[in-house]
Amino acid sequence: MNKEKTQQELKEARRDLEDLKNYITQITSFLPVAICTTSAAGKIMEINDAFKKLSGYKELEIVGNSVREIFQEKEKIRGIIEKQEAKEKVENTEVTLLTKRGGKVPIKLSYRTRKDTNEETIGYFLSLIDITEKVEAEKKLKEKVETRTTELRHKINELEKTREALMNMLEDFEEERRKVEEEKKKTEAIITNFADGVLMVNNQNKIALINPKAEELLGVETKEVKNKKIKKVNEVPYFEKIFAELGKEIKAVFRKEITMNEDLILEVSAVPVVKEEKQLGILVTLHDITREKRIQKMKTEFVSVAAHQLRTPLSAIKWTLEMLLEGDVGSLTEEQKKFVIKTFKSNERMISLINDLLNVSRIEEGRYLYERKTIDVKKIIKNLIENHKEDLKRKDINLIYKKPKRKTNIIGDKEKIRLAIQNLIDNAVKYTLEGGEIIIELEEEEKNIKFSIQDDGIGISEKQHPRIFSKFFRSKTAVRRETEGSGLGLFIAKNIIEAHGGEIWFDSKEGEGSTFYFKLPLGEKEDN
Repeated sequence: MNKEKTQQELKEARRDLEDLKNYITQITSFLPVAICTTSAAGKIMEINDAFKKLSGYKELEIVGNSVREIFQEKEKIRGIIEKQEAKEKVENTEVTLLTKRGGKVPIKLSYRTRKDTNEETIGYFLSLIDITEKVEAEKKLKEKVETRTTELRHKINELEKTREALMNMLEDFEEERRKVEEEKKKTEAIITNFADGVLMVNNQNKIALINPKAEELLGVETKEVKNKKIKKVNEVPYFEKIFAELGKEIKAVFRKEITMNEDLILEVSAVPVVKEEKQLGILVTLHDITREKRIQKMKTEFVSVAAHQLRTPLSAIKWTLEMLLEGDVGSLTEEQKKFVIKTFKSNERMISLINDLLNVSRIEEGRYLYERKTIDVKKIIKNLIENHKEDLKRKDINLIYKKPKRKTNIIGDKEKIRLAIQNLIDNAVKYTLEGGEIIIELEEEEKNIKFSIQDDGIGISEKQHPRIFSKFFRSKTAVRRETEGSGLGLFIAKNIIEAHGGEIWFDSKEGEGSTFYFKLPLGEKEDN
């Protein structure tokens, strides 16, 4: 019985194999691309209809012949086969096919290895694409280019003669002087009507040019400052502020913001004016950004007011939800409790966002740091790690904290420093995958403390690095993973660190994790 069953299965397997073979043959025949199948020794085994049409050979006329014999470039074909045997890709190699009637057809040849179930090479597939039209087109194009080149040579000769005639005309000095004068007037007209203020300081540190807009912004007239040294014009209050920012040796500046008074804020840029590798002076542009700053201030004030107004009802909602969870107004069913907990968490996220918005508003208003005193950063980090114990355990994250023996003290606002470090730790925990690792290191340098937090999480793509400390920015990777966040944490952290005279930076690769660093000036030192 088993023997009969086995024989039946063998019959079905042979029939399936035959069907598959017929299917592949039909597909190959249908393809418009010429296909040729060879043995491992390079003997032709099968050809499709497209191959027959291209080469002129019938199947019986060519099967069993060496594949090299149907190509003109014998050595090139040998090299292609050697490449294929060395498992190198061979695609779109241009060779010449020799047809049955002695014709030569330019083609693009691609090779693919045929393997059995044991990954042993049993032969090759060849695909041939006729590129006769392409070759003919290239030939015609070459002929056109040559014809066009000849025509251009004639035109160049004619232009050369015209140039010689023009050079003779330009020998007239008075005409040349008149043209230069006209260009000068055009340049002066452009500068005069320029929407921004323009000052030109020459190599002798004298004001060589001032346009009407600069006169209006700085409250001076040209005759008061033109051809005067900077030392003299510094007696004018606005000039003193501008050149105090630019320095005695005027340095290149791009969009430096200077507050002249309550009603005038300028964006100042200074660039060298160079002609034929020789510096002629410094061009200073004054762009009035007073209106933009007022609008920005209004936006900041609106966000601040809105956030304050939202925080009160959110706090009331939080208090009510806590009462419900603690059973102050009666016990809840498990299902009811789940819904209340979910609502409580959403409310907490809203409160966190409102607090972030308020922090951003205070930063933009320049009233962010309040109480400065001696802070032990090591102690702050330890407390923050304790607060994250449940999250670390839930995600099975291994956290390593490398700390110095001394108390790492700085002078600053404790709550703000805590917030900056908390934002960095929150991000590391949030974006590290389950079973990952976070390394926090605090070390003391000569005049600074250096903090670093390294994770092996999702990382940040290089294209997004320049925007990482911007307001409301979240990386595409974080958005795709649908992690929570407002995009304000790093912006706030950066402003806190820089407000304390420090610097913050990072290294990151997408899919390989991130390391954030900051340095802060050391304060009072104490031993444990």
